[in-house]
Amino acid sequence: MSFQTIAVQVVSSVLAAEGTAPATGQAASPAGDPFSILWFMAPMLLVMWFFMLRPNQKREKERQAMLAGITKGDKVIMASGIIGSIVGVTEKTVVLRVSEEPPVKMEFLRGSVSRVVKDEKESK
Repeated sequence: MSFQTIAVQVVSSVLAAEGTAPATGQAASPAGDPFSILWFMAPMLLVMWFFMLRPNQKREKERQAMLAGITKGDKVIMASGIIGSIVGVTEKTVVLRVSEEPPVKMEFLRGSVSRVVKDEKESK
């Protein structure tokens, strides 16, 4: 069942509940029940929350957990694309070693960590 089919059924049932369904041949009353729109809007808002806001909240919780779980020695990819190993962690920043020879360390805000890279050796 497609979204359009469901939407047509919802609109038809709302119009039928108001008594203004096109099949009855009655003209729409401009002074209808003001709460009748709630029967249409409440499910639409629920669907919008379920498909748009809830996944974003879930993703943000996972990101916050990932940022809280960063430890020294983790290999990470920054939002800028820089890859390195964490050599220092504070509440707001992380220090990355991006090169061994010459030794290059860079400090970034903790929130700019895009993801933690799992080593292939650890996953086996």
